[in-house]
Amino acid sequence: MEFDILKGKFTLQQARGLNPLVLAFVGDAIYEVFIRTYLVDNNREMSAHKLHVKAISFVKAHSQSEIMKRIESELTDEEHAIFKRGRNAKSGSVPKNADVQEYRIATGFEALIGFLYITEQIDRLNEILNMVISIDSI
Repeated sequence: MEFDILKGKFTLQQARGLNPLVLAFVGDAIYEVFIRTYLVDNNREMSAHKLHVKAISFVKAHSQSEIMKRIESELTDEEHAIFKRGRNAKSGSVPKNADVQEYRIATGFEALIGFLYITEQIDRLNEILNMVISIDSI
């Protein structure tokens, strides 16, 4: 079976049935690629090291937690349910530089991003990602 990276292979029903940590696994990668591409597009002369440092300010658990707190009221009921499933999932470990509560909220955020991506809700995914970059405190 051939796989097309830009075309998901999951129905809404299938995606809803996935473990939220699996959604977060996908969401983490999608979010990182978006942030890196956004930063390169807006800082073309910046060194790779400086781009990396700037990217960390967006992708660390604390930042994702703060982002989620700011955009949570903008989520649909289904998006909020996906976020809560990700937030409440037991991952077994927490990174050494993250508060447990922030890490769980960040996991919920990543689950939401992963869900939107694999269900091909690209317009909504772009809306949410643009909300992220419009938050100026990051």
